[in-house]
Amino acid sequence: MTDNQTPAETAETATETPPHPWSDLGPDRFRLLRLAPQPTDRDTGARPLRFVELGQVERHTPRQSVLKLFIRLPGQMLSKKHNVLEVWADHGAKEVRFGPDAGLHIEPVNRGLGRFLLAQGARWAQRRWAHYLVEGGALPAKDVPREDLRLRRDHCLQTQGFEILYAGPEQLKASYSAPRVSTLRPDWNTEKVQVIELTEAAAMLEQADRNLLEQEHLLGEMQARMNRLRREDGTLRFTIACLVVFALFQAGLLIWIATR
Repeated sequence: MTDNQTPAETAETATETPPHPWSDLGPDRFRLLRLAPQPTDRDTGARPLRFVELGQVERHTPRQSVLKLFIRLPGQMLSKKHNVLEVWADHGAKEVRFGPDAGLHIEPVNRGLGRFLLAQGARWAQRRWAHYLVEGGALPAKDVPREDLRLRRDHCLQTQGFEILYAGPEQLKASYSAPRVSTLRPDWNTEKVQVIELTEAAAMLEQADRNLLEQEHLLGEMQARMNRLRREDGTLRFTIACLVVFALFQAGLLIWIATR
């Protein structure tokens, strides 16, 4: 204790919980996700074709295990609290918890990524601990300031097998839960989100390169044809000009003959 610290401050410092050694884990495996183009949404705007990166890391000890999934957007920096899903397994309590505690915040919204991450987390847990209980949690009301956002959030969770419970008719305080890991659904809307494997990504690049070469070849042929048409057009213009001059000369000659 320093001279400026009170006993209460010293006790509070001593009881501070150190950060979990896995709290700052970064991804060590990566995959490519294809977000299929969707019709323009009234709230979120245009939803064109996009490719994003899925990062993954997991750790295991006899006491607990964790899976972290990250969604990274090319050329775009987001808060560390966004686009992250955590799945913690407590082997002592035989319980699985979904996180982070601050809630699941996904960008871009309304593209199927929330369901995809929850499905991946459920599939990972079901492969090992399908009989474990699922630890429920609160759903912060500040995350859904509008009714349509609340309905979209509830639909996403319910589709993946979670139950939503509201504390009152005002539907301000909500919580989610599930009986066991085995009751969660490990599927998602594959028409919105597709996992692109390495070989598939290579094939897509090769096809894109072939298409680019074909387009360049067609563009070259069209350019050559346009140049040829320009030359022919210039020749026709010169011919027409010569005919016009000759016709005028002939007309003048006829007029001269007629007036002699």
